[in-house]
Amino acid sequence: MIDNKPQDRRKLASDDDWEEIISRVYDVALDPSRYETLLDKWETTLGPTRSGGLEAPSIDDAYILGHFHRASEVLERTDVAAGPSEIGLLMAQFESMAAVIIDRNLAVLELNEAAAKVLRSSKGAALARISLDEMDRAALSRQCARMLSGEGPVSSVFRVRAADEGHFIVFHMKRVILSEGEPIVVAVTSDLSWPVGFGDILSTAFGLTKAEVEIVRLLVECCSLKEIAETRGRSVETVRGQLKTILGKTETRTQVELVRLAMSMMDIATLTTETNPGPRIISEGFEALDAVPFITVDAPKGRSLDYLILGDPEGTPILYLHMDFGFVRWSASAERSAKEQGLKIIAPVRGGFGNSSPVAKKAEFGQQVAQDLLAVLDAEKTPPCPVLAMGADHLFAVELDLLRPGQVTAVVAAGGIFPFVRPQQYERMHKWHRFIQAGARYTPQVLPFLVKAGFHLAKRGGKRAFVHSVFGDSQADIDTFEDPEVFEAMITGSEICLSETHNAHDAFARQALFEHSDAATDLVRKSEGRFPFISFNGAQDPGVHRDTVVEFSEDYPWIDFRLYEDAGQLIFFRHWQDLVEATKKYL
Repeated sequence: MIDNKPQDRRKLASDDDWEEIISRVYDVALDPSRYETLLDKWETTLGPTRSGGLEAPSIDDAYILGHFHRASEVLERTDVAAGPSEIGLLMAQFESMAAVIIDRNLAVLELNEAAAKVLRSSKGAALARISLDEMDRAALSRQCARMLSGEGPVSSVFRVRAADEGHFIVFHMKRVILSEGEPIVVAVTSDLSWPVGFGDILSTAFGLTKAEVEIVRLLVECCSLKEIAETRGRSVETVRGQLKTILGKTETRTQVELVRLAMSMMDIATLTTETNPGPRIISEGFEALDAVPFITVDAPKGRSLDYLILGDPEGTPILYLHMDFGFVRWSASAERSAKEQGLKIIAPVRGGFGNSSPVAKKAEFGQQVAQDLLAVLDAEKTPPCPVLAMGADHLFAVELDLLRPGQVTAVVAAGGIFPFVRPQQYERMHKWHRFIQAGARYTPQVLPFLVKAGFHLAKRGGKRAFVHSVFGDSQADIDTFEDPEVFEAMITGSEICLSETHNAHDAFARQALFEHSDAATDLVRKSEGRFPFISFNGAQDPGVHRDTVVEFSEDYPWIDFRLYEDAGQLIFFRHWQDLVEATKKYL
C-alpha cells in the first residue's frame, strides 16, 4: 500500500487509482501492446483534473515518479533483450569489410573478424598497439583523438602502412554519437585498391591520358618517381615531365596535393552503404523514391548533424523541417516536382534523430536546434530563404530568425500546431494525441516514459498499425497515409525517428515539452512583424480541432490560417502543391 505523502497524490487521484495506474505502467514496460489500457485509465483518472485550467497540479510525488523511473528501466532492458545492442547494429553492416570501433580512451571497443585479421588486434586493445607502421599508429591515434573530442572533422579518410608487409590500408572513419551521448569513431578498413572504372573518372574529369592515369595510380600506391619510371620503362625526367602536366590539368601544386585529390575522389567513387561507417548513410525508398545520401556537417559543441538535399541540389533553397515524427522525405511526385521547378529542399535531421548528435541535456532546446539549423545552412552557403515547417516546427524558424535576423523570408506551417492557452484545446484532441500533448503540459515528469513506451509499441506492432491507432479517428489522415506514394514517404522518412538503428523517443519527448512551454508562447508572439506567416490546417486534424484553429486565428491575427475540410494533420502530404506554391512566393 502507498504510505508516502498520500495527501499530495490525492490532488490528482485516489490511492486506489494510483495503484492501478502504477500496475498498468509496469504492464506496459513488460508488454508495450498494453499501452492503450494505460492510456484509457490515465484519461479517466487524470482527465478531470485539467478542468481547473492550464495550471492543474502536476505529479511531484517521489513514490510515483520512482515507479515510472523503474518501469522505464524495465522497458529499456526488455528492448535490449529483444534485439541486438546499438554497437551490434553498427557492426552488423560490415560483414565483408574490416570494421573497428574506437572509444574515447583510444581503445578497441569492438571489431569484427576481418578487422582482427587485418589489424592483428582484439577487443580492448589500445589503438597504439595495433599492427601498423609505428609512425602511422601515432598519427592515427592523434586523428581519432581529435575526432572524438569534436575538434577534428566528423569524417575523414586516413591512409596507413601495414607493419610487416608494407602495403597500404585506407581507414574510412566517422564520429558517431551513441544514444547515451558517448562519442565513438567507426573505422572501416580495406586494402588500398583502385576502384573499377576510376581511371575513366579521372580521364573525364581532368582530361588525363591513359599514361597519366597510370602515373596517378602508382603515386597513390606510394611509388617513387624512380619506381614509376622503372615500372613504365621510361626515364625519370620523362615521368617528371608527365607529372608536371598532370599537376596542371588537375590544378594541384604538389605531388601530395595530387594524391590527396585522387584519394578523395576514390572515397566518393567507392561510397556505398556497405563500405562506409554509420548506421544509415542513404535515405532509400522501396518503390518510387530515389535514394538520397545523408550529408554530415560539424555542429556546435563537438556534435555532428546529418541533412538531406531533396529536389534540385543546385536550385533555389527552401528550408524544410520534419516535425517530431521525422518525416524527412516527401512523396516521390513532390520530390520530382521540386527538382523540375529548380527547388533545393534542405532537410536537416534534428539532434537526436537519425545520426544527428542529441541536443545536450542542459541546453535550451529551441535555441540549440536553431544553432544546428544555421550550421546546415552555412554548410550549404544558403542565403535568406523561406521555411516550410511541419507541425510545431515553425517555432524553430522563429528561433532561427532571432539568432540571425533576416534569414527567414517567410514561414509556411503544414498542419501548424501553436501553443494551447485554453484547457478545452487539449480536451478537443483525439485521445492518443491528448495523452502525449496534455501530458507535456500537465504531467511533464512522466512524459519521457509515456513517449518511450509509445515508441516501443510502434516498433513492436509496426508503423502501419501504429498510424492507424493514432490517426484512426481522422479518415482524411488514414486515406492520405494509405496513398502508396505517401506511405512510402512516411515510412522511409520516419526511419530517422524509429527503425532498427534509430529510436528518437528522447528527442521527441524534449520537443513536446518545448512546444508546450511558456517559451513557445513567447516565440509565437515574437514572430509578429518579422516575416509573412501562413498556416495550412486540416479540419480533420486529430490534434488541432477546427474550433482550436479559429481560436489560433484570434490569438495570432498576423498569421494567415487556411483551413482545408478534406485534410487532417498530414495535410502536407495531401496538398503539397498548395504549400509549395505558397512557399515559392517568398524565394
